[in-house]
Amino acid sequence: MEFPSYITGFSDGEASFCISFTKRAKFKLGIEVRPSFSISQHKRSLKILQEINKYFGVGGIRFSKRDQNYKYEVRSIKDLTKVIIPHFLKYPLKTRKAKDFQIFCDICKKIDSNLHLNRKYLVEIINQAYQMNESGKRKYKKDELLKLVDKVKI
Repeated sequence: MEFPSYITGFSDGEASFCISFTKRAKFKLGIEVRPSFSISQHKRSLKILQEINKYFGVGGIRFSKRDQNYKYEVRSIKDLTKVIIPHFLKYPLKTRKAKDFQIFCDICKKIDSNLHLNRKYLVEIINQAYQMNESGKRKYKKDELLKLVDKVKI
């Protein structure tokens, strides 16, 4: 099996496509939208993350003492749209994660076009993001973010 296909299979089980939100008073709509692609592995599996990092040529690897895991992560919208997304379009995911990936692609396209700076599209992005990673933990409830966007004066 060639390495790009291996990465997709590995990602089907181990990776995460995530859209997180941070409240930021200095932002016009009060919310920062942060897309990321990541893979976490125990420290004994660092080598595979290094190979994946080398293959993509973007992102970075960091260590978490808390859970003894290394995390390969790509957060740059440019790197996500020019490197990560094209890889998974060429070598498609096969599991339920494919649905999350499609939503992730749509959100990244909106962010790349600066649509997340528009109230209407930010509401769309929040609603889409909360359809992803249904078992994942979130810092804010969807309604809390929507209320924040709704009450911002423009």
